[in-house]
Amino acid sequence: MNIIHPPYVPISCEFHDRLEDLATLRRPAAVRYVDQGVVLQREAIIKDVFARGGVEYLALDSGELLRLDQLIEVDGSRLDGAHQIGA
Repeated sequence: MNIIHPPYVPISCEFHDRLEDLATLRRPAAVRYVDQGVVLQREAIIKDVFARGGVEYLALDSGELLRLDQLIEVDGSRLDGAHQIGA
């Protein structure tokens, strides 16, 4: 089954910088995000922040890849304009 994702919406540069800082620290962080309309939360180490095919991703130590535009809050920092479902 193919999942159709909406077009990627870039996040703010400030929040992107915060994610890169957290990846450098290599310590657990609370990651709250939306997946298929459901708000989820993980406690994970951010391993990498990268782009592929015009979409930016967060790689977690759990092996999960999250699109940055799925994020609501990471380590207590809320993404400006985060999904209304997670508000």
